[in-house]
Amino acid sequence: MVSASHSLLARLAQSAKHHPKRIVAAIASLLLTAGGGAFAVASLDQETENLPIHTVITPVDSLVQGNTLAQLTSDTRFSLYRSEYTRNTDTAASLLQRLGIADPQAVSFLRNNPQASENILGRTGRLVTAQASNDHQLEKLIVRWVVEGNNTDFQRLTLQRNAAGSFDVVIDSAPLEVRTRMAGGTIQSTLFAATDAAGIPDHIATQVADIFPEINFRRLFKGDRFTFVYETLEADGELLRSNRVLSAQFVNRGKTYEAMWFQEPGQRGSYYAMDGSSLRRAYLNAPLEFTRISSNFSNRFHPILKTWRKHLGTDYAAPTGTKVRTVGDGVVEFAGWQNGFGNVVYVKHTNASHVTVYGHLSRIDVQKGQRVEQGDGIGAVGSTGWSTGPHLHFEFRVNGAHQDPQSIVAENVNNPISEKVKAAFKVQADQMRDQLASADLIYNTTAQ
Repeated sequence: MVSASHSLLARLAQSAKHHPKRIVAAIASLLLTAGGGAFAVASLDQETENLPIHTVITPVDSLVQGNTLAQLTSDTRFSLYRSEYTRNTDTAASLLQRLGIADPQAVSFLRNNPQASENILGRTGRLVTAQASNDHQLEKLIVRWVVEGNNTDFQRLTLQRNAAGSFDVVIDSAPLEVRTRMAGGTIQSTLFAATDAAGIPDHIATQVADIFPEINFRRLFKGDRFTFVYETLEADGELLRSNRVLSAQFVNRGKTYEAMWFQEPGQRGSYYAMDGSSLRRAYLNAPLEFTRISSNFSNRFHPILKTWRKHLGTDYAAPTGTKVRTVGDGVVEFAGWQNGFGNVVYVKHTNASHVTVYGHLSRIDVQKGQRVEQGDGIGAVGSTGWSTGPHLHFEFRVNGAHQDPQSIVAENVNNPISEKVKAAFKVQADQMRDQLASADLIYNTTAQ
């Protein structure tokens, strides 16, 4: 008997060695099947093999006995969460539908409550977070946004269902959190396709196009590479919007371009090459962020007058409402309606002989005499005056004479950093190089 037991143990040990998974599965199966009935234990020890074996049966009451599935789930409630950004075309119904909410009462409240409708509907880019019940009724809606010109605080509207079944609205403010992000990518077709693939906001891509005016971003090459370090503004841990590019590296046709943001105490910040030379030009490449030219400074057939006439400006095709920005520092000389230009703005620049003109605007956001800085919004693209479709007509005049804008914007402002901050600049430049190297390493590692 002892010999037989030893032989059995040897066979079990050999089987466990060669088939561990099967042994574990067998034990698991035994345990699972034993849960609802009897479970017997027999010792293989030779001293206890003659002990009596007892079977113990314990009934277990079912936790769901006598209940249907509907009864079991009727009292189960949970919340659903979803976030979206508002669009200027949103209605109360379309916004809530996009958030997965089917609640006519919430639609009516959002449409008719002044605080809610004025701060949510018709607004663009505001972050909306919705909390809904499992039957898609609105429980809470939180909307967060940054007030233009204020990069320290954000506004927060909270709409919450109360005990009476209606909604309460509260608007408050809280500090923004500034975060730093790093990203990289490779050009396969266009800049925006590559930045979209890398999860980089369009606002960052358009800044980079302004930072490196010597790169033709409309004709990039497959295999061009980039790494960016940029700021984001976050509210309650949620990304609200991207802010400023802190440093950037772009490899275009094998040539490397680098830039970093630096601000001397008491001076206006600007972008510099890593050696301290200024990258800021007197004028931006275009009054719109990275768009296409539909009509150059040249002779053309006028679409309304039906005659060949000299076109004394540049037309930029863009949707109505697209932001128009001043290409350089200056003072608004005229803002209003003017014959064929429709709504138009004239800006006299720091160089008093230079004036830029922005015509066919759908709206004007500045007043005569107002001081503007390069990149400031002055209005929006439209089709007012003598226009056959939405576009911006842009002119550059020098001492009253029309000039080709593309020949003027190439002028540089030679404004290197001063000697007194060179040491501080070098420290920051070294940090920026390290960050760009880290961003490049992270991108190359994750792209494998």
